[in-house]
Amino acid sequence: MAKSSADDEELRRACEASIEGTKQKIVMSIRVAKSSGIWGKSGKLGRGNMAKPRVLGISTKVKAKRTKAFLRVFKYSNGGVLEPAKLYKLKHLSKIEVVTNDPSGCTFMLGFDNLRNQSVAPPQWTMRNVDDRNRLLLCILNICKDVLGHLPKVVGIDVVEMALWAKENTQAVTKRQGDLEDGPYQVEVTEGDMKVTVERELVSQVEEEDMEALLGTYVMGIGEAEAFSERLKRELQALEAANVHAILENEPMIHEVLQGLEVATNCVDDMDQWLGIFNVKLRHMREDIESIETRNNKLEMQSVNNKSLIEELDKLLERLRIPSEYASCLTGGSFDEARMHQNIESCEWLANALRSLEVPKLDRTYANMRSVREKRAELDKLKNTFVKRATEFLRNYFASLVDFMITDKSYFSQRGQLKRPDHADLRYKCRTYARLLQHLKSLDKNCLGPLRKAYCSSLNLLLRREAREFANELRTSTKASKNPTVWLDGSAASNQNTNSADTSTVSEAYAKMLTIFIPLLVDESSFFAHFMCFEVPALVPSGSSNGSRSAPNDDDDLGIMDIDDNGKAGKKTADLEALNESLRDLLDGIQEDFYAVVDWAYKIDPLRCISMHGITERYISGQKADAAGFVRILLDDLENRISTQFSRFVDEACHQIERNERNVRQVGVLSYIPRFAILATRMEQYIQGQSRDLVDQAYTKFVTIMFVTLDKIAQADTKYTDILLLENYAAFQNSLYDLANVVATLAKFYHQASESYEQACTRFISTIIYYQFERLFQFARRIEDLMFTITPEEIPFQLGLSKVDLRKVVKSSLSGVDKSITAMYKKLQKNLTSEELLPSLWDKCKKEFLDKYDSFAQLVAKIYPGENIPDVSQMRDLLASM
Repeated sequence: MAKSSADDEELRRACEASIEGTKQKIVMSIRVAKSSGIWGKSGKLGRGNMAKPRVLGISTKVKAKRTKAFLRVFKYSNGGVLEPAKLYKLKHLSKIEVVTNDPSGCTFMLGFDNLRNQSVAPPQWTMRNVDDRNRLLLCILNICKDVLGHLPKVVGIDVVEMALWAKENTQAVTKRQGDLEDGPYQVEVTEGDMKVTVERELVSQVEEEDMEALLGTYVMGIGEAEAFSERLKRELQALEAANVHAILENEPMIHEVLQGLEVATNCVDDMDQWLGIFNVKLRHMREDIESIETRNNKLEMQSVNNKSLIEELDKLLERLRIPSEYASCLTGGSFDEARMHQNIESCEWLANALRSLEVPKLDRTYANMRSVREKRAELDKLKNTFVKRATEFLRNYFASLVDFMITDKSYFSQRGQLKRPDHADLRYKCRTYARLLQHLKSLDKNCLGPLRKAYCSSLNLLLRREAREFANELRTSTKASKNPTVWLDGSAASNQNTNSADTSTVSEAYAKMLTIFIPLLVDESSFFAHFMCFEVPALVPSGSSNGSRSAPNDDDDLGIMDIDDNGKAGKKTADLEALNESLRDLLDGIQEDFYAVVDWAYKIDPLRCISMHGITERYISGQKADAAGFVRILLDDLENRISTQFSRFVDEACHQIERNERNVRQVGVLSYIPRFAILATRMEQYIQGQSRDLVDQAYTKFVTIMFVTLDKIAQADTKYTDILLLENYAAFQNSLYDLANVVATLAKFYHQASESYEQACTRFISTIIYYQFERLFQFARRIEDLMFTITPEEIPFQLGLSKVDLRKVVKSSLSGVDKSITAMYKKLQKNLTSEELLPSLWDKCKKEFLDKYDSFAQLVAKIYPGENIPDVSQMRDLLASM
């Protein structure tokens, strides 16, 4: 027989190691298989309840002079190490039951009375053989008897079998029972002990007394077992014979019972037949009830559907109904102001009716119904009729309003009276039909095109007439003397431009033209954009920057803003391009009157273009609304025209400057130099903030032509080139000194003139000095040239550079040096026409001569040591005394 796992010491040590620290001792450990399935007839476990390997251990623990016993369940971890899985207290063990379905008898269950869920079957434990099962169960029973003092109920185990097994296995079985009073101990179970244990465990006290009484009745013949068995057989036969005799004596009663049973059987058969009949009838009745219920449900559903259909048809008929008052208003109503409320209501009803017959509002299944299609066609006909009538009325209405205003001369400027255009009454009358235009757009957006053209063509006539009359009267009433355009011509009189007349009224007239008409045009653009239902961004009041807008216009524009209920201000829309095209039709042609004012102002005083340019730029910076696109274009065109006119003036002035080089020999300061200073001073007076670039460009062109022309004139006579240059550059600096301190562009040309002046002075002074002392300084230049190729000691031996030659040069140049210096001064004085330049030029001449002589003296001391020439200090004293 294979060795039992209960004798495996390594298994016991592994179990003890897994519960180390609990102060419990393992009495027995044995391998089992755990299952929770139900044993089938074949004696095999069910497929879903496969056995799991476990180890059952009996452990004891001594605590407070009492011994506690436990049943421990160990399982194997993933690494094959035993670890505690469950713990049961043996004091709660109430039943040990061997599973009868297991043919081997190796499967049993342990029942505990303290488990929470009694409805769940306890686990089943399967041993390898019956010996292992008996050994574990005997150990549990002995522990319960000796330590706990009570025995659990044993089910499915034969007492005699257990006793026989205990008798056959008389070898010593070692068990560990935990810590008792005297500590751990081992008990050997002998045959007698095992027998007593089994009897005490498996037979109760009452059963034991009954068995003793039974055996006591058979004391006499119990000596031999075979005799006793024979006696029992005879008594059994006697008892069976007596039972048969009693049965035969009761035969009449048996017949009565049989007859009663037969009657009852017949009644049962009849009842079964009747029940079958009733069952068939009930089945037929059930089928009838189901059929009735089905028909009833269909009738109820049909009734509900019919009711819903009637409601839907009523709603649809309500949509299809055209009220007579709306129909009469749309087809033949008047467009008078008193009737506009009814027209608006009719438009709103028509728009809603058309929308209600569209697919989003109307179910798609209704959209193709004949009645719906016919009603939609009827509504379209109503819409077309009304749109045509309203469009024709508004076109005639716009024309009549403008014709009335044009025929009344009091609306326009007249002789001696400038009239500000006032369109408040016109806009008030138009605003009456603003809501109607919105509804026309919602009904047929294509109808707005002809209306917009009609409005633009009518109002364009009025605006152009107002601008023409205003511009004519503005020019007539402005008093200003004309300034000549010959500014820089040298042939003109010297006092021609010095006493220029005041032409400020010209720029004031242009400013008034813009002040009156630019806000008007912006307001008209804004009104037109909202009145004609263009979806454009919100407009910034352009007149707010100059304060020229009147209160009535502000109120009127607020009213137009209220008309727009779409709430789409501030959003770029596709209507912007169409709006700009319409604004060109509305305002085109009015720019000619602005151009006429600009040309008129240019003829009076070309420099006023500077003021008008600044005024125009201020208006351009204030026009940022998209609906005023044409106004911005108009202002840009005005700015370009002003710039063109001013460029024309600049070109003419530059042509006048260039004409100076064609004249005869020029002497002294050219005439356009001081005239340019006068022109620049006046141009600075006309600048109004933002015209700086225009003026700076003119300065650049003027001065560039002036300097180029000056160079050409100076080159005509090379003998006097430097004199002419230095005198004119000096005059340029003197005349523009104050302006150059505040104007950056003029400061740049001032410095350029200063550099050119210094260069001309240097060349002119060198010419004067070499004219008197050419032999002396020519001798010094020859020495300087030779020093680059030979040593200073070799120079005195060169041809023409000996000491004798030096003495001759010094004698001829420096004997009577005071006369030569005086001759330099006279020559300088003779050539200059500007006497104010003579002192500064003479000082530069003396300084330049002294520097050259100092260099000559240093060369003589280095090349010709020992030769005596006048000392530099003597020459300085001589120059200072002159």
